[in-house]
Amino acid sequence: MELASDPARREVTPLELFFDLVYVFAIGQLSHQLLAHPTWTGAAQTLVLYLAVYAAWAYTTWAVTLVPAEDPRTRRMLLAVMLVGLFMNAAIPRAFGDAGWVFVVTFLLIHLGRTIWLLRVGLDEVNQEHFRRVLVWFVAAAPLWLTGAAVGGGARLAWWAAATLVELAGTGTAHALPGRRLESRQVGFAGGHLLERGRLFMIIALGETVLTTGVALTAAPYEPMTLLTAGVALTGTMALFWLFFSRSERVVRHYERTEDPMRAGRSGVISLMVSVAGLIVVAVADERVIAHPSEHAGVATNLMLFGGPALFIATQTWHGATLFDDLDRSRLVALSALVVAGVATPAAPAYLAAVIAAAIVVGLAVFEERRPTGDAQAQPITRGRPHN
Repeated sequence: MELASDPARREVTPLELFFDLVYVFAIGQLSHQLLAHPTWTGAAQTLVLYLAVYAAWAYTTWAVTLVPAEDPRTRRMLLAVMLVGLFMNAAIPRAFGDAGWVFVVTFLLIHLGRTIWLLRVGLDEVNQEHFRRVLVWFVAAAPLWLTGAAVGGGARLAWWAAATLVELAGTGTAHALPGRRLESRQVGFAGGHLLERGRLFMIIALGETVLTTGVALTAAPYEPMTLLTAGVALTGTMALFWLFFSRSERVVRHYERTEDPMRAGRSGVISLMVSVAGLIVVAVADERVIAHPSEHAGVATNLMLFGGPALFIATQTWHGATLFDDLDRSRLVALSALVVAGVATPAAPAYLAAVIAAAIVVGLAVFEERRPTGDAQAQPITRGRPHN
């Protein structure tokens, strides 16, 4: 049976929302991993684990966009990935210790198994050819993952980082091989469904940021400084929520009108990947500030306080430029302010650095809220956009 993806916007099913619960757990695990290891090595380890976890979610979500969740075969696949994914995500805190094999084997079972499944469900010719190439890329990275699990210490990080780079190169090139690449304009694609799944995943990440703030608040003494820093953290998260969703309807309209929804979908998946990474960093920074508000912010806390929102805003700005051929100057100004403030405040108390970071993000949100709707593309810097 040949499956043709309906370009219309499909509803997200309860099973897909149930599937996402495993990744609520994963994002919490990743936040705690970075909080426990706030060093360059710890950050690199968290990044490698996050990219693997996100790939498991994103490629599975893409598969369900191609083969709807109403299909009994898809339901079975989702439940299987959910079950295996629970063990993968549970291994995150000890992935660079005694649970390396658990993490890698479950990850590869998901990654390779789901791709082989896709090749057996009757995709159209273009997608069938594409996922053969996807499988080639995944198989090429597998020995690097396995070798990393077999070694320890810094060597494991090096091997897994190399595997991650192969995975990212595949995603970035649409899994091209010599003389063979995806011509996505030829493919019908339910881009609206993928967009809605991405928006729901963003809510999961924002929810984890709120949860982290709440947990830190309950663990800290109920003093004015605790209430101040928790309030600042939640206010900053609310501003990031607004910055993401205030323009989402414009993105929805683009998905409905574009001649190449698959290209737009790939851009959205990459944008979401980096944006959620920024939110994980924000969550860890908020917890550090609430726990130690009067200590000097220091380089590590400042990198997270200002770098997390900067990563989030920069990615959303890039995504807008990719879809609409414009760069919003207000967001470029906010990014510049975050960089300058981050460099200027390492010696300041952590609560003051947090207030400044939140003020920049809230200021951007307020500016965009007050800007007339018709001015949503005000002062763009236009540029050309290459086609796939």
